[in-house]
Amino acid sequence: MSKTVLPYKNSSLGKKEQVTQMFDNISGSYDDLNRVISLGIDVKWRKKVIEIVAKNNPETILDIATGTGDLAIMMTKTSAKKIVGLDLSAGMLDIGKQKIAAKNLSDKIEMIQADSENIPYPDNHFDAITVSFGIRNFETLEKGLAEIYRVLKPNGTFVILETSVPTKFPFKQGYAFYTKLILPLIGKMFSKDKNAYGYLSTSAANFPFGETLNNILRKISFIDCVALPQTFGVATIYTATKK
Repeated sequence: MSKTVLPYKNSSLGKKEQVTQMFDNISGSYDDLNRVISLGIDVKWRKKVIEIVAKNNPETILDIATGTGDLAIMMTKTSAKKIVGLDLSAGMLDIGKQKIAAKNLSDKIEMIQADSENIPYPDNHFDAITVSFGIRNFETLEKGLAEIYRVLKPNGTFVILETSVPTKFPFKQGYAFYTKLILPLIGKMFSKDKNAYGYLSTSAANFPFGETLNNILRKISFIDCVALPQTFGVATIYTATKK
């Protein structure tokens, strides 16, 4: 398993509390910085997630680590009647609620502050569950995945969009240069939290990806686990199903 990466090395708080604090700190600049850092390509990746989820015509969708609600808002293009965005960060959720209200989607999307490792819904509740750039922030990965499995309906769709590490030259070298030097520099210039984007790049480099993550999903009992690398492998979309 990957080593534990924390946002604040000198903090006595656990990873869950540190990650919550970090996202509260950067919530105001998060959306704009994401567009700059990814050159806008993250929108294309999210559209692919929507296409995958939409194929099974879900009525209920849970978007975990929803942040400011970008993916939850895009989910309104599916057949879903109810979409829940779940996140630990009150700061991120507040911005998400404002965006949802501005689009008159408050009757369709509910934003709740809750822990992905203790999801406040009964077993077999959602037709589809997504996590976009949030799964590496779980304090205990397998516990979080087990909770997702619990609340997902049998034959339900689980989709992860997460950063990964290119393995082929020259993308591997270019990715390392960008994430270790450029990304933290951009974060320091535009965010009041100087640790945040250093953490995000370091956690991405240390998180299991590809078949390694698929094997963890299989251990939880997910089936039909598939990894779909995006843009030379800088991100990967994972799809899985509950038995």
